[in-house]
Amino acid sequence: MTDEAEYQKRKSEQPADHLKAQKVIGRHQFRGKTNKLSLKRNIDPKAPRTKRWDAVSEEEWDDTADDQLERVMPLDESDRRREMEEAAFRAEAGRSVESGGREEAVDGHGLVISMAKGLCLVQVGDTRLQCRIRGSLNSVQSGFTNAVAVGDKVLVGDDGAGGGVIDEVLPRRNVLARSSVPARHLRQIVVANAEQLLIVSSWREPIIWPELIDRYLIAAERSGLDPVICVNKIDLAADSAEIAETVRIYNDLDIRVVLSSAATGEGVGQLRDILTGRMTVLAGLSGTGKSSLAAAVEPGLDLKTAAVSEGTGEGKHTTTGATLFPLSSGGALVDTPGIREFGLAGLRRRELAGLFPELEGLVSDCRFFDCTHLAGPDCAVLAGVDRGAVAASRYHSYKKIYPTLPE
Repeated sequence: MTDEAEYQKRKSEQPADHLKAQKVIGRHQFRGKTNKLSLKRNIDPKAPRTKRWDAVSEEEWDDTADDQLERVMPLDESDRRREMEEAAFRAEAGRSVESGGREEAVDGHGLVISMAKGLCLVQVGDTRLQCRIRGSLNSVQSGFTNAVAVGDKVLVGDDGAGGGVIDEVLPRRNVLARSSVPARHLRQIVVANAEQLLIVSSWREPIIWPELIDRYLIAAERSGLDPVICVNKIDLAADSAEIAETVRIYNDLDIRVVLSSAATGEGVGQLRDILTGRMTVLAGLSGTGKSSLAAAVEPGLDLKTAAVSEGTGEGKHTTTGATLFPLSSGGALVDTPGIREFGLAGLRRRELAGLFPELEGLVSDCRFFDCTHLAGPDCAVLAGVDRGAVAASRYHSYKKIYPTLPE
């Protein structure tokens, strides 16, 4: 009996309600050897899809695209940035390992100095070692999106393939974190174990933005970091008295302020003294001159710089991730990407006034215990604003931040 005859015989023996279901399968099953190739379905694995991001300019992603929402990473840029960062790690770590000392680097304590997706560059003694992160660390339910961050002190082991593996993250003294856009209930650690936050703003190009400064001050307070405000590009100011009046608000709050110009060198020596011997996070809006200032403080420091856009008057990203740079005078500087808003994850509306020192002393005098300090009768905060006890710019920041927080 031929294959086709056998097929027809079996078909006739099937119950009527099964004929339709078996029609396609039966034909492929009994048509004979000459048609067996028609059954081949993805037997040969397809090559993984890849994207060439090397031809894409870093300047194409910009932190100025959205005024209202902080983007930890633009939704359509994740893969590109990951590819760029991993390529940089492979090149830098490769040079470091070739310099010798890898045997002494493994099975020791290290400091994470740079990060890419799933990869870390770790300083272990005099050696920089490319390390992957042990999978068990990623499963830790810590409330953060990343198990390892720049500034972490870690235990490093040998991965058996010429590199290292981070086996353990040692206890942290603090973290500087921001909200995660994909998962708003989680936070992303930007830097761990830092001591102070250097908030760089420019007087012009782009114009100084007090609200962003105030957001950073809140982040510093919540993270246990000593804040330092640096107003850069003061050489562009037409009236020095205007600068003095602006920074007086922060001087009155006992916050250290440095006036600087990377172009003229003013304030560079003062900044160098402030940075010496401490791990400092460098933060601020793109285009304010953070990288240029860092290079002035530490000659030879290879940070990327870029001019401000003539069209928008705002800066372009030149830093794609946090990176730690040791300073010759002691301490370290952690360069971070310029971001337009700093996430205040976990902060509630009722807690906000307590993070403005000038408001904290007034809230107890409000008539109602649940006063929002935005409107209403007998609000001590509003009265303080009216009589000048609270700076208008600071209260403006409070009003802008308050509605963005959960109740």
